[in-house]
Amino acid sequence: MIGISVIVCSRKNKPPTIFLSNLENTIGYEYELIIIDNSQNRYSIFEAYNRGIAKSRGQYCCFVHDDVVFHTTGWGKILIEICEKDGGIGLIGVAGAKIKTRMPSAWWDCPMKYQVINILQHTQDHKIEKQVVGFKNNSIQEEVVAIDGVFMFMRKVKNITFSKKLKGFHHYDLDISLEFKKKGYKIIVTNQVLIEHFSQGYIDNSWYRSAVKIHNLHKDILPSRTCYIEEAGEERNNGSYFMKKAIRTGNKEVALRVWLQLFLGNPFSKNHLYFLKNFFK
Repeated sequence: MIGISVIVCSRKNKPPTIFLSNLENTIGYEYELIIIDNSQNRYSIFEAYNRGIAKSRGQYCCFVHDDVVFHTTGWGKILIEICEKDGGIGLIGVAGAKIKTRMPSAWWDCPMKYQVINILQHTQDHKIEKQVVGFKNNSIQEEVVAIDGVFMFMRKVKNITFSKKLKGFHHYDLDISLEFKKKGYKIIVTNQVLIEHFSQGYIDNSWYRSAVKIHNLHKDILPSRTCYIEEAGEERNNGSYFMKKAIRTGNKEVALRVWLQLFLGNPFSKNHLYFLKNFFK
């Protein structure tokens, strides 16, 4: 019986050899590897991962980038044991956040005290950072509301898939996280699995347009949190930050939508003057 379906969306015909051999040597559980060949850019990440789910035979699906290596031997068995111990867990990652605002933003656009991360990350200046934050009182896992897409271990649940309404290659991780939240499942980040990630994500113009779409799609569940926050402040901070970045990258139409939300929420904010000055440049 196959326990884990490892699903990789590859920009080449097959993932790197180092990734394949490392996966085989570390997973420690019966698995199948499903490679979605996207070398011709035929699929969005949402479509590619849904194709992987449709092909999968495992009880669990593991979505992972092919530019990582695992430093934990037997990580597959470890994650299955976590899920079997608590049937309420639907999704496990190695990085995520305990809050997600209604305003468009990345999952990491929140104070560090709300982030939970356990990863070896290569930076743009060719350094390797061991990022370990957010684990309290020697805990091995923390509940979050969203995880990063570099590694997502998912309990296979009927009718939970990636959105068929969204395209592109951004926010798929936030989308699947919020789908599990809607169904009442817990999402956790664990420090029992360590991976090394050789690249960093990127934010381009399409990211801003995608951000607005996904936040509108999931507006019924946002904001979402696992701890107390000063909600108005975080919404204002994320909205103004997103608006400023959108203007600087030429996404004025996107910025206008967010500005209208901010204006309706607080007509007297200083951010409105900034917006008007930069919008008409």
